[in-house]
Amino acid sequence: MSARLAHLMGATALATLCTYALLPQVTALAQTGGLDVSDLPQDAQMLLTADNLIYDNDQSTITAAGGVQIEYAGNNLVADRVVYDRATSRVVARGRVQIIEKDGNKIYADEIDVTDDFRDGFVNALRVETVDKTYFAAESAERSGGRLTTFNNGVYTACEPCRDKPGKPPIWQIKAQKIIWNGESKTVRFERSRFEFFGMPIAYLPYLEVADPTVKRKTGFLIPSASYNDELGFGVSVPYYLALSPTYDLTVTGTYYTNQGFLGEAEWRQRFDNGQYSVKIAGIKQQDPEAWSPNTVNGSEDGRGMIGSKGQFRVNPRWTFGWDVLAQTDKNFSRTYGIDGFSDTVQTSQLYLTGLDDRNFFDLRAYHFDVQEDVLDSSPSARDDQQPWVLPTFDYSYTPDMSVAGGELNLDINVQNIYRDQLSLNKVNGINPNDTSRIDGMDGLASRMTAEAEWKRSFVTSGGLVVTPLLQARGDAIYTDYDATTVNGITSFELNGTPVGSDMRSSYYRYMATAGLEARWPILFSTTSASHVLEPVAQIFVRPDAPYQDKLGIPNEDAQSLVFDATTLFERDKFSGYDRIEGGTRANVGIRYSGSFANGWTAQGLFGQSYQIAGANPYAAPDLVNVGAYSGLETDVSDFVGMIGFASPGGFAFSAGARFDEETFDVRRTDLKTAATVGAVTGSLQYAYIEAQPLYGFETDRQEVTGVARIKFDENWSGFASGTYDIESETVVKNDYGFSYGDECFIYSMTYSRSENRVTKETDHSFGFRVSLRTIGDFGTSSGDFGSSF
Repeated sequence: MSARLAHLMGATALATLCTYALLPQVTALAQTGGLDVSDLPQDAQMLLTADNLIYDNDQSTITAAGGVQIEYAGNNLVADRVVYDRATSRVVARGRVQIIEKDGNKIYADEIDVTDDFRDGFVNALRVETVDKTYFAAESAERSGGRLTTFNNGVYTACEPCRDKPGKPPIWQIKAQKIIWNGESKTVRFERSRFEFFGMPIAYLPYLEVADPTVKRKTGFLIPSASYNDELGFGVSVPYYLALSPTYDLTVTGTYYTNQGFLGEAEWRQRFDNGQYSVKIAGIKQQDPEAWSPNTVNGSEDGRGMIGSKGQFRVNPRWTFGWDVLAQTDKNFSRTYGIDGFSDTVQTSQLYLTGLDDRNFFDLRAYHFDVQEDVLDSSPSARDDQQPWVLPTFDYSYTPDMSVAGGELNLDINVQNIYRDQLSLNKVNGINPNDTSRIDGMDGLASRMTAEAEWKRSFVTSGGLVVTPLLQARGDAIYTDYDATTVNGITSFELNGTPVGSDMRSSYYRYMATAGLEARWPILFSTTSASHVLEPVAQIFVRPDAPYQDKLGIPNEDAQSLVFDATTLFERDKFSGYDRIEGGTRANVGIRYSGSFANGWTAQGLFGQSYQIAGANPYAAPDLVNVGAYSGLETDVSDFVGMIGFASPGGFAFSAGARFDEETFDVRRTDLKTAATVGAVTGSLQYAYIEAQPLYGFETDRQEVTGVARIKFDENWSGFASGTYDIESETVVKNDYGFSYGDECFIYSMTYSRSENRVTKETDHSFGFRVSLRTIGDFGTSSGDFGSSF
């Protein structure tokens, strides 16, 4: 018996391998590599269990019958009966055949019949379920020539069958008279197929060939997309992908617009061990530029094109080098035609090198801002030619690991070189239309190098008072080479109709030394249901006046944005950049609050004020862009600033921030935000108010409300809406609506957007949709599609 069993075991091992012959074909369609002979270890042990083992010398067959289970190299076969015919070299498994691969894929069939050389075979009533939840079924399957597998009357889907109603059609499926998988070319061809949605046929495809899902990269056509625009017309984009190598590829896309003609695009991508880069080119010869309004960039160009590149490489774990650059024939081509990755209204071209090590930081970059706008350069509202070249900017921050004199020392270096071809002027109506009230940027060269050191140390007294002394020193070297137009503009500059002084030099040297002291005294109050912390805070910074702060020769490129609120109350220098520095002796006083409650609610708040105690107030000094005006810091006693916030464990949150007049307590600026989740509804509401700022061109108050809401109807369906309303102009600036459906295999969304100009009241409408079929691909409108102006 032992000899017969050993003979049987050897034969059955061969039978097992033959039984698995169809696995590569079946699972390939289901996005798995399948089981190949080379995948099976030569020394693997086979375990066979069955109710009966029959060795028939007359028929030259070996049969395992009754509850057959075969385990080999992590793969399992279950069947009612397995027969190996040594004369014909065929293996037949019958009756509730189930194969479970070692990676978890499951294959079901009534009968599997294959040859022992894996070249030919037949499967009856086949069904496949893969680990990644893709499903395939066929009445029968045949394998021939060792490379072709044909599925007869096959069905493919990535939707999981309904457990309660197994016979219910999936959301989508592809049915085909024949599905032919070519193991050599790695392609799957559907013949006489139809696409069904919820069991209803919606598209007939006489022939469709796609890459084998096991192949991640293969040459062929990608899913097309459609678009519409009044000026461009209807557009259809067809991309073609070329998998040239495991490390690089090329995508070529042709788009035909009914109004403007053919747009060609090509994108080259290449990966390396330490990074990647891409190069994209696009071009068109517009056949109807007159479709756009006259005196616009789009309407003035015929041949248009661009070239752009992006890349990033890890020099080592700490250093990164990269770039993102764009060059185009005109300043609005990429935005007009929606070139992916280069269609932002403000496109930043840059080249950079960064390093990060613990608390130390290095950043060196050169960049240029491209404003993609449709107005001609001769228009007063044109902005692109006024954008500077930054060649380069450099930031370095170093904090030693060891303490210095018991405290923390930080060193910062900033270098900035800016070149601008054209003076950036901004004339604000309402002041004096004939005067230049803002010079946003100077034409010519402006360079600055700043070095700064700060030391601070905290002491805690026995009473809980936290005292932090601070010492800071800074030096700047500034070089300018302005055009004569800039010199004349600065010399004649008027602030609020009043001439101010100017000091035009080719170089400036300035310094600032600060001695500061901060005192905080956190006080804890606890009850059985809550804990509260009140923390009075006081700061004082003693320093001389900032050099040249009453003159206009020093450029201001990076400190043009100044917002004084509760978040900046305790900043040592409240200017947003290095070009302006804070001088004089200033004190900041306020009180913080934080609370935690037993029901899970939390609260926090801050209220305070700033005081210019001695020296000239830097926020009241003249500036080419009026940076200190309306800031709330231009008076020696600043406006009050405060904020408060609440949050609940149930998803509700509210915050409010405001700035109040120091004398009348009138609201100068406020920002209210709230968000909540109630059942299936999630929403947020935001209100913003800014008092009139005539020097910036805002003659009236600004008030705006923005709301966003999303509702989940059930597990799959959801809808959303958002809107922004300008209270002063009574204009719905922008609103969006849409709904979406999503499950494990199918996603669909549709959106509608409407925008309205606050002044002209012109409106723009756009529609879009997106369909995503898992394992098949996405198709729909591209960004900005179906847009039209009414």
